[in-house]
Amino acid sequence: MSLITPLKKARGLGSAKNGTHHWWMQRVTAIALVPLTLWAAFSVASMAGESYEVVLTYFASPFNVAMFCLFLFTGFYHASLGLQVVIEDYIHNEGLKLGVLIGVKFALVLTGIMSIFAVLRTAFGS
Repeated sequence: MSLITPLKKARGLGSAKNGTHHWWMQRVTAIALVPLTLWAAFSVASMAGESYEVVLTYFASPFNVAMFCLFLFTGFYHASLGLQVVIEDYIHNEGLKLGVLIGVKFALVLTGIMSIFAVLRTAFGS
């Protein structure tokens, strides 16, 4: 049994300096994703079974393109924040942790760019 309090053990270890910002960004993106996801799901469901021309007409609207791009950006950013927390909490080997963090960030940025590019290509023609 140790006479050292948990506060004494934690003192001097320092902080991450950006934990509050990370926490807030995760909450803000989660709240933003609620209406964006509902809008995107309704939009996709309303076009089910329609022809390609109907989809092209739908994406001719700048509002729809902007909303889909905002949905994709917010979703990938939220996923990045969440996966970063999971990786930092559950992978204890520092080298492996760094490698997985870099790999996940790279994969999310790549798929995010490709997704937004697909929306823009559909909107502006192939």
